[in-house]
This record gives sequence, structure tokens and C-alpha cells, in this order.
Amino acid sequence: MVKKNFMVIALDGGAASGKSSTAKILAKQLNLLHVDTGAHYRTIAFILLKNDIYPSNHELIVNKLKNFKIGSMIEGRDILMTINGVLLGQDDLRSPLVNQNVSSFSAVPEVRHFLLEYQRSQVEFAAKNGFDGLVMDGRDIGSIVLPKANFKFFLEADPATRYSRRALQGHQDAIVARDQLDSSRTTAPMVCASDAVRIDTSHLTLEEVANHILAIILNY
Repeated sequence: MVKKNFMVIALDGGAASGKSSTAKILAKQLNLLHVDTGAHYRTIAFILLKNDIYPSNHELIVNKLKNFKIGSMIEGRDILMTINGVLLGQDDLRSPLVNQNVSSFSAVPEVRHFLLEYQRSQVEFAAKNGFDGLVMDGRDIGSIVLPKANFKFFLEADPATRYSRRALQGHQDAIVARDQLDSSRTTAPMVCASDAVRIDTSHLTLEEVANHILAIILNY
């Protein structure tokens, strides 16, 4: 049972717009469980690629998904998804090969359907584990996964800023190409929900973005 004052925040946006970093601050400040759905798709992409299955191998993807069992681990205020007991590290999730293919895997309807109910179930999971709410970041959280979220935000930034952020993280990422794929896919495309607050983070520090969102929430 989700308690009455339980808070659900949907945080969407393109690659390197600051979603996960902002979500972590919100989780700490408001005692929320943080769910990074991008990591879910990256986990599936890594395992499929390791089995020489690529986005174009539709039948192989569908068959492989039948053998996947999803699990969860709480680490601090983060919920980490496992597949068949395997928890991947950031180096695996952010590898160049995963970066190149994750958006194409995410566009496969069966992959999104496979993860959807698990992602939605995290609301009750957070409540059962004593959190005061949940903040989930991704591409379609406010529009598809949690359309009834109490608060919705859409983060964006110019390409130069986002490439610079990825470089500082030590990763290579085809940001613009991924955004185009995520925005144009038929199933659950990346969009700014009509009732979401749009925030340009290009010239804001991480703390400024988080404080802006906190002010909106706390003054509601």
C-alpha cells in the first residue's frame, strides 16, 4: 500500500541533460528511491550484445528476453536492476558499444514492454522499503511509465554542453544521434509531457538545477 503523502517525480530528458545526477540529489534531499531506467536498457543491451545479438536481430531478442529474470538491489537510495542475478558495473553500462546500440534496443517494442511493469512496480517497492517517495529518470517516464506522477520535469541542454559533460565523465556517447532515435521511435518516444516543467540546464550547475526543482516541489 502506497501511503497518502508518498511523492512520485518523473524526470525526463535527452542524454547527458543531467537527469540521473539531479535525481540523486532529489533522492537525498527528500528521502526518495531513485530509479535510473536508462540503466535498465543499458543492462539489456550489454547482455544481448555479449551474446552477439544486435538490435536488428528481432527474433533472437524476443527469444532471449524469455530467459531473463529481473531482480532488484537497493544501494543507498538507488534501486539497481539485475538480470538473472547479474549486476553490471558502470564501465559495462557506459561502454562505447552499449552507447552505440542502446537507443536501437530501446526502440524494440518487446524490450520496452518487458521493462514497463517492472518500472511501474518500483513505486510500491519504494513505499514498502520505507522511502517517502520515488524519483524515476528516463525518456518516457512522465508520458508513459508514470503518467500520474505528482511532479514532472523535462531537462534539456545544448549539444556542446552535453558532449562536454560526457567527456568529463570519461565516456564517449553519440548524444545527438541517440536523441534522434529516442524521439522518433514508434513505441514510447522521448517527449516532454504536456504537464511537465521544461528546464534548460545548459548554463546551470547541477546544484542550481536541483535547487530549482526542489523549490517548485516544496512550494507546491
